[in-house]
Formats: sequence, structure tokens, C-alpha cells
Amino acid sequence: MAPRGRGRIGGRLAATAVALRDVGAQPPLRRAEAAYGLACTSDAAFTVTLGVVAFREGGAAAVGLVALLRMLPSALGSPVLTAYADRRRRERVLVVASVVRAVALAATAVLLAAGAPALTIYVLAVVVTAAMTVFRPVHSALLPLLCTDTTELTSANVVRGVLEAVATLAGPVLAGIVLAVASPSAAFVVVAVVTVLSVVPLLGIVSDAPPLVPRSARGVAQDAVEGVRVVAADRDLRLVFGLGFAQTIVRGALNVFIVVVAFDLLGTDDSGVATLAAALGVGGLLGSFGASLLVGSRHLGAWLSLALALWGLPIVAMGGVSRELLDFALIAVVGVANAIIDVPLFTLPVRLVSDAVLARAFGVFEALIALGVGLGSVASPILIAVVGLRPAMVVTGLLLPVLAVLRWRRLHALDDQLGVRDEEIRVLRATSLLALLPVPAIEHLASRLRREAVPAGANVVLQGQPGDRVYVVVEGSAEVTGDGRLLATVGPGDAFGEIAVLRDVPRTATVKAITDLDLFTLARDDFLTALGRHQPSSDAAYATVARHMANYRPAGFGP
Repeated sequence: MAPRGRGRIGGRLAATAVALRDVGAQPPLRRAEAAYGLACTSDAAFTVTLGVVAFREGGAAAVGLVALLRMLPSALGSPVLTAYADRRRRERVLVVASVVRAVALAATAVLLAAGAPALTIYVLAVVVTAAMTVFRPVHSALLPLLCTDTTELTSANVVRGVLEAVATLAGPVLAGIVLAVASPSAAFVVVAVVTVLSVVPLLGIVSDAPPLVPRSARGVAQDAVEGVRVVAADRDLRLVFGLGFAQTIVRGALNVFIVVVAFDLLGTDDSGVATLAAALGVGGLLGSFGASLLVGSRHLGAWLSLALALWGLPIVAMGGVSRELLDFALIAVVGVANAIIDVPLFTLPVRLVSDAVLARAFGVFEALIALGVGLGSVASPILIAVVGLRPAMVVTGLLLPVLAVLRWRRLHALDDQLGVRDEEIRVLRATSLLALLPVPAIEHLASRLRREAVPAGANVVLQGQPGDRVYVVVEGSAEVTGDGRLLATVGPGDAFGEIAVLRDVPRTATVKAITDLDLFTLARDDFLTALGRHQPSSDAAYATVARHMANYRPAGFGP
């Protein structure tokens, strides 16, 4: 008999393989993932090329300053720019962001080749970065609309992590090859071409959900403020985004460390910078195996804590000793952690926030990411100047393991909280009336449920009474009668009460418990809001009501 632990891992791997296969089998998800992989490849190649250009201009300080100049406008503008994603179809926003990036990259290549001032190149770098800070959160908000449940969303985020790892490897390799045989301007041309290619798969995506905020309802600035308010008001969301912010500070510092270590400690050329940067991608590919084990996991908070520690400790080790092969291996370990950390960072928020503000919440997170990378990039050269390169790496690397220890209990409590909600999600997903809702809507409804116990023989609702909620049967059975005749029997997974809520009429039938009933109840406003934001679910619900009314119309009930 196989050991129990091995059996659990084998079962998890089998489930993971099925989930990942299902992601690849769905054209919209496949196209969205392909677009993300190409966008990340171009972004990684762009970062390496720009770092080389900046270092030639002014050394480590220039690398850090350019990173800050790139990230700061993006951090300030991301919440406002992503507010547009809730006013327009998210796939269309991705297309626009990619086209803007491609045009700015092409202009960068032309101006650099023409000998334009460095400041002009850096201004265009801000435009490229700002467009990418729109692309990432909008893509994070689009994926849940293309998934049917939380497991599939986790799988989609795992696949996204794999593609980002490939991009983190492919982008620097691509940049390194072009830099070795040509010039930075040629590298920018190649990056622009890859960005154009990322648009192609997006053209085949049409999400089910319409824009969530009418364009005339209020100003974009107000929408952006609401996104910030939602994040600030949610304790758990602040925890997840705060830890992600800390990780990006270290990521920004690592970008500088890689360039300085390559040139000053290892004495390599431009391609050496690309080689060390590619180590993140190599580790990411290896870490994708570990990330795949997170599919179906109820311990994403614990994995987040572990990934934080793995992110920081290799940087601490790099501060102790530096050899080319060793540094490559240590950066690869950071890549492993990066593949793991993205799954909880981009799955947990979907379980914590309503889809109505999801893009804006991710926009706030993207702003924090940009700000964190910028701060880490500009602080690390200062730290290097004050204490030296090796101590700077030790101090920076220790930040994340310390945070992982300090926040372990909170993350464990978050796992427990969301684990309890899994039962509600399972019941709602099994209910035909709600089965088509996207992941964020189901997650939000699960957080709004109330539980109610009804003893056998008692009435749950009475014909003619006002209807202010919808019921979902968890356990037990009940009979539905109208005008004195039996209409149906309902059991686990069945919903009732939707006619009165959807049609805004009194209850059309009486529901009486045959056995003891365990029920979930959904308030009218929560139910209507969820359906109103997802047209296929709304159409299916009204079609169900029409079928019921075709078979039975209460006495005195209008047309």
C-alpha cells in the first residue's frame, strides 16, 4: 500500500492535470492565457533592455531612478485607468493597452537609434509601463469571468504563473541574444513585435459579462476612489495586498541587484545581465510544479507565507557569497517562489471582493506593485552606497521572511475562514439557477448567505406573502403547493422563491417542509445584483420563471 502522503500528492496531481487540461480546452481561457504570456515576454525583454541602457547612462543609480520614474506615474494612474475596465468589456481594454504599448515601444526604438536624449526614452518607458499596469489587473479581473468555479480559477492562475515563468526566461534570453548581436534599439523593435503578437489572441475573446458600471452613472474618478475604499475597508484584502506590496519592493531591489552583481561583482557584459535575469524564469518553470499543487488547496494563505520566505532567503544568501553559477541558482530559487506566490496573490482577492469592483481592486494592487517596484529600485542604490552591495542584499532579503513569520497566524485564520465558505460555494454552484454565474459572483453570494433551519411540517413561505429572499436547499425536502394542489417536491441543490423576487410579486406558492430542512437564504438585493451583472445567468433565471408560469399560474395572477 502506498504511503498516505504519497497517495494524497498523487491524487492532487491527477486532479491538477485534469484542471490544467480543462483550462487548455476552453478557447477563451486559452486565448487569454496566450495573450498574457506574450505580454509578459515583451515586458521582461523590455525591462532588461531598458536596464542596460540606463546603466550605460549612469550606473546603478540611473537604473534605480529610471525604475522609479517608470513606476511612480503608473502607481498613481492605475486605479483611475483600471476604473475604465468596469465601464467597458475587459477584453477590449486589454487590446487597447497592448496597442498603446506596441506604439510606444516602436517609437522608443526609432528615437534611440536616432540618438535622441535619454530623457525622451525614459518618458516613453513610462507610457509602456503604464499600459502594462493596466493590462495586468484587467487580465486578473477577466479570468474569473471565463471560469466556472474556484478550482478552475486557481488552475487558470497556475497556468498564468507557468506562462509568466516562461516569459521571465524567454524575455531576457530574447533580449540577451539581440543585445549580443545588435543594439538596444533593435531589441526594442523585437519587443514591439512580440507586443503586437499579444493582441492577436485577444481578438477572439468575448466575455459574457457586460460592463458593470454604466458610463453615465458617475465619474471615473469616483469609481477609482471606490476601488481604493473597498481595499482599505477589507482587513483581509489589506493583508494580501500589503504582503504583495512588500514582495514587489524586494522585486524592485532585485532588479537593481542583478544588474550591479553582473557588472561589478561578476564582471560580465550586457548578455550577462540577461543571463541572471533569465534565472528567474528557469526557477519559475521549476516552481510551476509546486504551484500546480495549489489547485483545489484550502491553504493558499499558508502557501503565501512560505513563498514570501523563499523569496527573501536566497537574496540573503547572495549577500554572503557571490559566484556566477551560485547566483544563478539562488535567483532561480526566487523564481520558484515567484511561481508559487502569484497563485494566492491573484486567487485570494477574487474570493474577498465583489466582481463589481474587482478590476478596480486589482488596479489598486497594480498601483501598489508599481509603487513597490519603484521604491525598491530607487532605495537599493542608496542602500548600496551607504552599507555596500552585500549588506544591502542581506537587509533587503530579510524583509520577507520576517513578514512571513509575523503574519503567519493571520494567513492561517484566513485559510480557515475561506475553507468554511467552500461548502456554501459548492451548494450554490450545484444550484441550476446560479450555476452559470462567474467565480467572483458566486464567491460574493457565498459571503452574503444566511443559514436557516426549518422543522418538518413547518411552512417556509406562504402563497400570497411578500417575497424578499430566495432559498436554496442544503439538506432535507419540501413540497411546493399552489392553489391547494401539489406542484413539485424540492431537495438538496434546488432553489425556490425566485419568482416573487424576479417578478416583484407576492409568493405564488406555499413551500412546506417534509423533513427537517437546512436552507441557505439570499436577500433580494444580493440575488438581483448578481444576476444583473451576468446576462447569461439572468436570461436563464427568467427562462426558468417563464417555464414555471407556463405550467402553473396562481388564481388572480396577472399576465
